[in-house]
Amino acid sequence: MPLVLYIDTATEHASVCLGRDGETIALRESHEQKNHASFIQPVIKELLSSASIDPLTLDAIAVTAGPGSYTGLRVGLASAKGLCYAWKKPLILLNTLEVMAQALLSEAKDIPGFQNMLFCPMIDARRMEVFTALYDADLQAIQPASAMILNELSFANELSSHKIIFGGSGSIKMKEIVRHANVILSHAQHTASHMLSLAEQAFAKAEFADIAYAEPFYLKEFFTPFKK
Repeated sequence: MPLVLYIDTATEHASVCLGRDGETIALRESHEQKNHASFIQPVIKELLSSASIDPLTLDAIAVTAGPGSYTGLRVGLASAKGLCYAWKKPLILLNTLEVMAQALLSEAKDIPGFQNMLFCPMIDARRMEVFTALYDADLQAIQPASAMILNELSFANELSSHKIIFGGSGSIKMKEIVRHANVILSHAQHTASHMLSLAEQAFAKAEFADIAYAEPFYLKEFFTPFKK
C-alpha cells in the first residue's frame, strides 16, 4: 500500500499526517486558522524528520481541495503542488465534505443501527448558508456538494425516514432551526487522518490530478464587497 503525505487546510482546523496501509504514522494539528500558511511547511519538514522518512520514498501527496476556506484551500493546494513538483510525486485531490463525512462515520460506528443513518457534514459559509452534502454509511453521495441556505424544511424528506448525523462548523445552524428527533449533532473533528482510506482508493485507481492545472473546488465564487 502507498506511503502518502496528507495535507488538510480547508477549514479552521489544519492538519498534516503521514499514512500507509490505512494506518496513521504521525499526525500534527493546528487550530489557528490565520496561521495555516506558516504552519504547513515547517510541520511537514518536522513530520518527515521525526518519522525518519525520506520524502523521495513517498508514493503520493493528498490534499483536501474543497469546498472550504478560500485562503485555506489555496494554501493547502499550493503547498501540495509545490512538493509534487519538487519530489516528482502524483497529486491526489479529495473532497473536504467527503473527508468530514468519514470522520462522522468513524465516530458513529459504535451506535446501533448506524448502517441506516445518513451523514451530513457542513462548513459554515456565513449567515444561514453552508457548504454541505449528504452521504450514506458507504460514503455514497445521496446529495452532492452544494451551497445551501438552511431553513426549517431543510432535509425534511430525509429526516422523515432516517436519523441524520450533522457535523462540522455549519451544523449548529441546523440544530437551531430544525426541531426533529432524527437530527443528531456530532462534535467529531476531522483531521488529515480521515483522508487515508479515500486517498488509498484513489491511488489504487490511479486517480491523480494534473499538477499544472489542478485548482481548488470552491463550490461558490469568492466575493469581496467594495465601495464604488
